[in-house]
Amino acid sequence: MKCAVVVFPGSNCDSDCWHVLNDVVKTKVEYVWHKGTSLPNVDLVVLPGGFSYGDYLRTGAIARFSPIMNAVVKHAKSGKLVIGICNGFQILLEVGLLPGAMLRNRSIRFVCKHVYLKTENNKTAFTNRLSQNEILRIPIAHGEGNYFCDEKTLEELECKKRIVFRYASETGELKDEFNPNGSLSHIAGIMNEEGNVLGMMPHPERASETILSSDDGRKIWESILNGLK
Repeated sequence: MKCAVVVFPGSNCDSDCWHVLNDVVKTKVEYVWHKGTSLPNVDLVVLPGGFSYGDYLRTGAIARFSPIMNAVVKHAKSGKLVIGICNGFQILLEVGLLPGAMLRNRSIRFVCKHVYLKTENNKTAFTNRLSQNEILRIPIAHGEGNYFCDEKTLEELECKKRIVFRYASETGELKDEFNPNGSLSHIAGIMNEEGNVLGMMPHPERASETILSSDDGRKIWESILNGLK
């Protein structure tokens, strides 16, 4: 597998993603600068977390106009894999590869902590190494992670099993107290209708080694590798 990690001004998880792909799951990876107009021949594009363009206007609103995003959209439309993490998820929403929008956290505060995720769909390119309903412990770090969409979109996400992860308790309970940002229907990650684009607010790259207190996120990267064999 060959991967590209897109770097925007303000990205701060690009090196984390590169490290996990290169050093942990041992695959080929390179950085791509946001001003580029083309991607190398890769199987996976990663839009990392951070604060692209300082989150001016709103999260992801400026990054979606970066020259490289035309190539990322083309890559996705061709059926190849894209994962957007945190700010990367926000950019995917802004560019229209995923539906919905991000609102400020319900608390109106930046939240940085480990949360539990319930795997809602393990039959995807990003979750095939997980069990259905498997619980993952992965950190979040965001101020605008309160996912929102209209009723019709939510119904479609539900019916077509496009909700991949939900915030939950350690035992999988979907209660308000375990929803760290007020996200609609506890949504932590969704995919497009074709199943090749995933956006998620939690950071699997920050939970891919035991030294970080959880390596649950590694299963997501291994799923991607497994699906491309």
